[in-house]
Amino acid sequence: MILSVFLPFAAGYYLSYFFRTINASVSPALASDFGLDAAKTGLLASIYFLVFAGAQIPIGVLLDRFGPRRVQVVLLVMAVGGAALFGTADGFAELLVGRAMIGLGVAGSLMAGLKAIVTWFPRERIALVNGYMIMLGSLGAITATVPTDWLLAWIGWRDLFEVLTFVTVTVAGFIYFVVPEPELNSEKAASSLGSLTLWSVFSDSRFLRIAPLSATCIGSSWALQSLWAAPWLADVEGLDRPSQMVQLFILAIGISLAALMLGTVADRFRRRGIRTEVLLAIVAALFVMAEIALILRAPLPSLIPWSTVSVVGAATVLSYSMIADYFPKELAARANGALNLLHFGWAFVVQYGTGLVIAQWPAQNGHYPTVAYQVAFGLSTALQVVALVWFAIPWLRTVGQNLQLRFAQPRAELGSWAGSIVLPIEEPILEARDGMEW
Repeated sequence: MILSVFLPFAAGYYLSYFFRTINASVSPALASDFGLDAAKTGLLASIYFLVFAGAQIPIGVLLDRFGPRRVQVVLLVMAVGGAALFGTADGFAELLVGRAMIGLGVAGSLMAGLKAIVTWFPRERIALVNGYMIMLGSLGAITATVPTDWLLAWIGWRDLFEVLTFVTVTVAGFIYFVVPEPELNSEKAASSLGSLTLWSVFSDSRFLRIAPLSATCIGSSWALQSLWAAPWLADVEGLDRPSQMVQLFILAIGISLAALMLGTVADRFRRRGIRTEVLLAIVAALFVMAEIALILRAPLPSLIPWSTVSVVGAATVLSYSMIADYFPKELAARANGALNLLHFGWAFVVQYGTGLVIAQWPAQNGHYPTVAYQVAFGLSTALQVVALVWFAIPWLRTVGQNLQLRFAQPRAELGSWAGSIVLPIEEPILEARDGMEW
């Protein structure tokens, strides 16, 4: 399973993560060669997220119907074309189209891996296996920092994309020749696909509760780390290029280790009867606090809040394990695709929107003022707070009801009430035979 299923899809996800975060390294060279301002830089980086998000639902349907092996190979061939076009581009339009093709080509990398894990691995270990895959995939973010900076200084960004074209072809061949086809009962699969639709996902009360929080936090983390962390470190912190790359390298290591840590903690929480939703809420609260520390310029090393920002990007380990609990595996790829649509859609909004907001202030000597970043980051953080409150409403409602009971009951009865606060049970829209218990 590790050699024929896990590692091939982990390699595909590694490529996806590398292409996602490489713009932080190549943006200065692209801005210099093509005269890009903050708005165009944000659009070039974020078009990846826009195309990625738009492809999630169709890819989810294809993965559930045809399996992860065939779908992933076809998509990676598109990424090969995108990388080749990007590396030979003569203008901004060609860069944009190449970047969009890359986004489409690697759009199924994570979902294909998750579908393979749900298909071949035991359900009770999904959070842990997801953590391992996301940890290995996020090594792509590490490679896109200091190692990529060395390569850029040695061969330039055009030759780098020639290398990436060859690597993508190799990974596609690896998946095609090594990964087996799952053994499925065609009649049962057809019956399941007929009764379970995307509406089963989007109408599920549990999905509607976690999706806004997961999207606003994880999507913002991806958008900031993959592009705007470097300009912040240059314009606000005043770091030179080598120092920026070292800090981005540390952040990338953080997200890789966080994936393994969150997967392990979620696995242990699950064995003790503690739901993964609790861990997701804690991570989201820490993320908001880290962003507030950045915005208010708290007197502490910027590496501390930025490390928290990067760690939240690995919280997909938690979100996807919850989705695996909510829906049967016949619907797994579409359910993950629905959540991924929100993740990457929000990443596009934050990445491009941040560039638009920052561009409202004039640059001085190639640097934008601190207040521009504070306003842009603050708008995103405010929406995360709203999503966290929405996620916590059932718990807050239960706490309020129990407080009313406490003050209404005689003091002698308070002892029996202690410790009775629990999260309420939300009924899924799926029928009982298809759904999982909350």
